[in-house]
Amino acid sequence: MAGRDTLAIIIVTFNSVDEIEPCLRGLVGSTDPFPTTITVVDNGSTDETVAHVRQQWPTVQVIETGGNLGFAKANNLGIRATTSDYVLLINPDTEAPPGAIQTLIRGLAAHPEAAIAGARLLTQRGFPELSWGPAIGPWNEITQMLFTRLYHGKIRRVVRKMDKLSRQAREVPWVSGACMAIRRPDLEAVGLLDERYFMYYEDVDLCVEMAKRDRHTLYVASAEVLHHRGRSAPKNPRLERMRQDSHLAYYQKHLPHWTPLLKAYLMLTGKL
Repeated sequence: MAGRDTLAIIIVTFNSVDEIEPCLRGLVGSTDPFPTTITVVDNGSTDETVAHVRQQWPTVQVIETGGNLGFAKANNLGIRATTSDYVLLINPDTEAPPGAIQTLIRGLAAHPEAAIAGARLLTQRGFPELSWGPAIGPWNEITQMLFTRLYHGKIRRVVRKMDKLSRQAREVPWVSGACMAIRRPDLEAVGLLDERYFMYYEDVDLCVEMAKRDRHTLYVASAEVLHHRGRSAPKNPRLERMRQDSHLAYYQKHLPHWTPLLKAYLMLTGKL
């Protein structure tokens, strides 16, 4: 792989002043040998996020959207404002240790059949997150929900299995958009992220769209990134409704025959 391959890092923020400092500290000046631009797309923050980035990180490009456009649309603004061989979408509540981003990009570059690569996300305590998964559908969602609950319940056998799975690099149906590297030509070929998703499921949808073009998604276990998951949740009381709206949008697009059943389930459980 040529050392001149370029990288554009896009970070969407919303009242992220507490998270953005460690995130940028792990990225700015730390992606050699890839010439890199970093763009923060701010979704109408009312805190000091924009002022802080401009004052403390003058080499970082800041785009103010003027309002909360959602995750997919804001990322697309950042993508369109940059030029590069690779695009990295990364959340502001992540921290990349030295070498993690290079490992992720090299992992993708080593597989010309792949369009997307995701990192191994770790909690602050060093436990792996479920940052990849099977194709979304009723049965897979039930089994994954059960597995996740057992994992969070610290069932020893499940914790060991999760740790083992999280250390295995392989092709997967989807990876988390919290830290996702994408080849720009592939991204442009599918029309960037689908903006019908305000928040959630846009990452899974993107992987599905790539698969339709016979382009693969990789899980790069050796690229480890810390994810302070959930820090932003208290800032938005509508978070669960956004999740379920996107859940329905995904089914309407990819699994229309199952949509009525999902809608009935969400209404019955009070999630819609």
